[in-house]
Amino acid sequence: MVEFWRQEQWIFRGLFLAIALVLLFIRLLPLGNAPGALPGPDLLVCVIMAWIVRRPDFLPMPLILVIILAEDLILLRPPGLWTAIVIIATEFLRGRIALTRELSFVVEWLLVSGVMLGMMLVYRLVLGVAFVPQAPFGFAIVQVLWSIAVYPVVVGLSRLALDLRKPATGEVDNFGRRL
Repeated sequence: MVEFWRQEQWIFRGLFLAIALVLLFIRLLPLGNAPGALPGPDLLVCVIMAWIVRRPDFLPMPLILVIILAEDLILLRPPGLWTAIVIIATEFLRGRIALTRELSFVVEWLLVSGVMLGMMLVYRLVLGVAFVPQAPFGFAIVQVLWSIAVYPVVVGLSRLALDLRKPATGEVDNFGRRL
């Protein structure tokens, strides 16, 4: 039984890696890049946030670090800045897992929305302080609003397709540790 528990973690980690690579590949495709088009949501951040709130043990920090750093390098963003912001945000949520387990979905959605908004503001502030050219503020706000709007869909798909759910209040793993 212990082997299955460990195997389940590795299966979900591999699945996350596959999902992240597919999302990055789709992001690299030249689809809908017409001038003046609305930006799409950051689906990778939505997946990371949904999985961290649901089962933080399935996404260790080094895995998130490697995926987001690779995304930074491939998308030609300042290397490490978005990675650091995402790591800080996920560790903030991971530290409040006992609180989020008790919350209803609407309150959880508001918490994740605030974290996403804070991530965008910190990213833009750091780029502004460093005088790095960046997209207009409205463009960034629309992308964050899309991400916030898509978050329930990502959570629903994670629950329905992958059976990724929050552990119950007294649920324990196979080692007897509380989840």
